[in-house]
Amino acid sequence: MSTDVSTATATAVPASLPAKYGRLWIRVPKEVAYLFIAFPISVTVFALVTSLFSAGAGTIVTFFIGVVLIIATLYIARGFGTLDLALLRWTGQPAIVKPDWQDARARTGFFGWLRAVLGNGHYWLYLLYAGLVHFVLSTISWSIMITWVATALGGLSYWFWSIFLPNYDRNFYPAQWLLEQLGFPVGGADGRTVDSIAYLVLGVIFAFTLPFVTRGLTSLHHLVARGMLSAFRSEALKREVATLSESRSAAVNAEGTALRRLERDIHDGPQQRLVRMQMDLAAADRQLAQDPDAARTLIAEALQQSKDALDELRALSRGFAPPILLDRGLVAALESLAVRSTVPTHVISNLPEGTDLPAELQRNAYFISVEAVTNAIKHAEASNVWVELTLRQVQEPDETWLDLVITDDGRGGAAVVPGHGVAGLQERARGLGGIVDLTSPAGGPTHVSVHLPVTYSVS
Repeated sequence: MSTDVSTATATAVPASLPAKYGRLWIRVPKEVAYLFIAFPISVTVFALVTSLFSAGAGTIVTFFIGVVLIIATLYIARGFGTLDLALLRWTGQPAIVKPDWQDARARTGFFGWLRAVLGNGHYWLYLLYAGLVHFVLSTISWSIMITWVATALGGLSYWFWSIFLPNYDRNFYPAQWLLEQLGFPVGGADGRTVDSIAYLVLGVIFAFTLPFVTRGLTSLHHLVARGMLSAFRSEALKREVATLSESRSAAVNAEGTALRRLERDIHDGPQQRLVRMQMDLAAADRQLAQDPDAARTLIAEALQQSKDALDELRALSRGFAPPILLDRGLVAALESLAVRSTVPTHVISNLPEGTDLPAELQRNAYFISVEAVTNAIKHAEASNVWVELTLRQVQEPDETWLDLVITDDGRGGAAVVPGHGVAGLQERARGLGGIVDLTSPAGGPTHVSVHLPVTYSVS
């Protein structure tokens, strides 16, 4: 068995090499085009930024003229760097994260904007890139690329166009002479034929290696650009910290809103009934000896109050994670919600079989669904509600999202009101780093689309 596997593997590897080599050629035209145009553009920008920056530095004593010229130079360098990033992406290189160009100082007036520009290290890195680094790099890469392409094309076609060259009884043929110096006995052969064959072989070699050369040169450009033109890691960390802080605040607000709602519901419902029941029992106790019939009536009312309070407590308990959610998952819990709903509620699951969602995500998705379905029944006067679940894969960046769409056929016209309805859903979604979209034209239908990031495993 091991011999068969080894043989199959050895046979499969060479079969995949031509395919990989062929894929290299797909990007060669774009890579050659980039390397070809990068040089003249770089020369133009190099001359422009060095001239403007020199003029600005020379007139800095006048402040206004010097600063204007330097700012113009920085913006030209920024534009060139942005263009180069777009061209590199066009060749097929991975995208480079662009930096943040403005900060809070830019919103404090002219001098704040001036400090934001002159104090931003990205502008000066872009200036160094446009005024020196890219000029040197593109000069070298352009020379190598032109040499490789010219040698490949010239060598492959020399046998044809060489016949149109004037001979003038030439007795010296470079390829023939070189082969003789290397010890190959080709002195008696026709010199033009020997040169044609030698140049053809050379052209084949250069043409064969051309994809590796162009890929290597563009990758070198990409490596330098990523080091000088990309956003700083500290900026990404700041954005992540800001996002986490916002999500944390949203989660705290959502939990606070839920606790206040639960407190209000308990106060307005079961608590009042329990107080009434206590008063009825106290009255029945006082009348038990004097008027047994009235006492029995009060006890019956107290029993009804206890039954109503128990029903309300059970209803409130649905705001917590039901056992079916913990035992059988989100889809089963939503189907149970649909059964208990007072209007026809339809659950549509597009989740792949075996999908295992995180417990916290399932809990929040369930509560969002409960709130949205309740809003549709209480406020939209809906006669049907649909709850649809879908997993969506995003390529860049590599993320998976849970899309939860609640639709009703009610009267529409829903709006985001702080502290109520959809606003509560938005707070809960933001607590998980998600977003909520509301579409509710007058007359309906209403679509509440909730998008939640998810890290999941499939068993």
